[in-house]
Amino acid sequence: MPLGRGALARSAIGSWVLRIATAAALGIDAVIHWQNAPAYDAVTGTVSQGELFRAEAALAVVVGLGVLVRPRPSSWLAAFLVAASALGAVLLYRYVDVGSLGPLPDMYENTWQVPGKLLSAYAEGAAVVLAGLGLMAAVLARRSAPAHPELGYGRRPGPTGPGRPPW
Repeated sequence: MPLGRGALARSAIGSWVLRIATAAALGIDAVIHWQNAPAYDAVTGTVSQGELFRAEAALAVVVGLGVLVRPRPSSWLAAFLVAASALGAVLLYRYVDVGSLGPLPDMYENTWQVPGKLLSAYAEGAAVVLAGLGLMAAVLARRSAPAHPELGYGRRPGPTGPGRPPW
């Protein structure tokens, strides 16, 4: 069933809202990590916690821009993974003293009182949810779109039949 103009306009607006909100959440996370990185340069293993913060900030910026510029399933997946790994790390090192792990320093910090830490965790959680929604929307849109392999999207013809999934 083809979509009418109103449905297409709502879909485009919804896509932009989701993309901007995801990029904003990743941007908040990136700014906080970048600002806090110098305070953690002394926490070292093979790499310092400050270096890890800077790397996370850079990745958050890159995937946030990727979602804005190229909202494909791969962009949404990258945003989801960066946000989920950051949220997982802050929760793990807030509640569990795991010590040093290979090249990673001991980053245990049993408080939320560090400036920006709680806001960063909220932004990471929001980015996980938003990127997950974006990924689902992108996959569903790709499955329902007509095949355009020359453009790199849409349903591609493939083997179907008894016992084979229709995707």
